[in-house]
Amino acid sequence: QVQLVESGGGLVQSGGSLRLSCAASGNIVSIGFMGWYRQAPGKQRELVARINISGRTNYADSVKGRFTISRDNVKNTVSLQMNSLKPEDTADYCCYAYIDNGHYSQDYWGQGTQVTVSS
Repeated sequence: QVQLVESGGGLVQSGGSLRLSCAASGNIVSIGFMGWYRQAPGKQRELVARINISGRTNYADSVKGRFTISRDNVKNTVSLQMNSLKPEDTADYCCYAYIDNGHYSQDYWGQGTQVTVSS
């Protein structure tokens, strides 16, 4: 079965940087999209960044200019470089991928990784 495994979360001071990584494995034919969502307590889940198979990206307005998403189509990984972090970036970050598993395409989700930015 398909699995997504995240890494790179942690505690960082305001203005610092973190790099999140996510690796997809299992029965994968192709991955149309890979990206990151986040959810903070009391707030709605939001799309942080997304990248498609050709490298096209989109970002939440709140992270544009600070975060950069990239993917490796050979390794089936996606990374999120987060710079100039702010306390408002504190959230549970969850990797997702839209994957053709040989039967149909659907969204797959990682278990999430906590990012905490202290002021």
